[in-house]
Amino acid sequence: MPIPKKGVLLVNLGTPDGPEPGPVRRYLREFLSDPRVLDIHPVGRWLLLNFVILPVRPAKSGEAYQKVWMKEGSPLLVHSRALAAAVAERLRGEYEVELAMRYGNPSLPDAVKALRARGVKEFILLPLYPQEATSSTSSTVARAYEVLAEPWDALPMRVVPAFHDHPGFLDAFAEVARPVIAEARADHVLFSYHGLPERHMRKSDPSGQHCLASASCCEVLTDVNRHCYRAQCFATTRALAERLGLAPGGYTISFQSRLGRTPWIKPYTDLVLPELAQKGVKRLAVMCPAFVADCLETLEEVGLRAREQFLESGGESLTLVPSLNAHPAWVDAVVRLVRETDGARA
Repeated sequence: MPIPKKGVLLVNLGTPDGPEPGPVRRYLREFLSDPRVLDIHPVGRWLLLNFVILPVRPAKSGEAYQKVWMKEGSPLLVHSRALAAAVAERLRGEYEVELAMRYGNPSLPDAVKALRARGVKEFILLPLYPQEATSSTSSTVARAYEVLAEPWDALPMRVVPAFHDHPGFLDAFAEVARPVIAEARADHVLFSYHGLPERHMRKSDPSGQHCLASASCCEVLTDVNRHCYRAQCFATTRALAERLGLAPGGYTISFQSRLGRTPWIKPYTDLVLPELAQKGVKRLAVMCPAFVADCLETLEEVGLRAREQFLESGGESLTLVPSLNAHPAWVDAVVRLVRETDGARA
């Protein structure tokens, strides 16, 4: 009996097709209609989306996208395509590889259709989010299962788990960061992660008693919090700081991109920046280890807006450490993650 052909789905969160308000509006509508992202009552979500967010946000976000848009398209898509091409070359003869976005294009249904057309009968899903969260990882996994179950015969899929502490991921990010930090002569490193509402954290706490119950609840991974996004961010930070030889007082962790009035996980990046400047930090390097590809949140939010804020607060320079993009060490790590997941099956 022939061995079933295997396919790899590399999935990132998504990006609009263009920086204009129209494409941005379509993207935001799909993204924010997901109940795992905007987790409020369906009627409230519809009203908030259509009467508060979509009338204003597309134009504002479009202006931000235009500042970082590349000739080839969205930075996230450009870098993700380069990664997928490099991984496909490395896995040639072993796996068929396709890139997909959870929201926007290339879509998950189109990627699965392309792999099925090439004879793929088994799938390996790699959500490109180092730290797991319901609004990213779980949403992507759930949607992938839906797509694979649409035909009469649902196809099997194995999922690469969150890789926040995987040596390949950590070594690759350290390799990218080390020369940038040295060249910038940084006297402090800020690890800025994408934020999430606090309620998301609490809803993922099986005990209902541990999450955000104390200032130190995320400092150590335990059986209770090992799937907590914030705790995984702290674990990634500790591991990268060790690899980079950073002293305990030589780095800070924070969370960016908060929206709305409800509490998000702390500390907030936009509040930490002036505090660091006031403490005497002059040359700041910023790493964003929640993102494996440079995108709006790294290039515009940190590389432009955060830099401006830090300089206005008294700092001398802010250097954004590039993300992993298609760095050879990251390609090696992705290949390793795929092979380890496939080899781990029972």
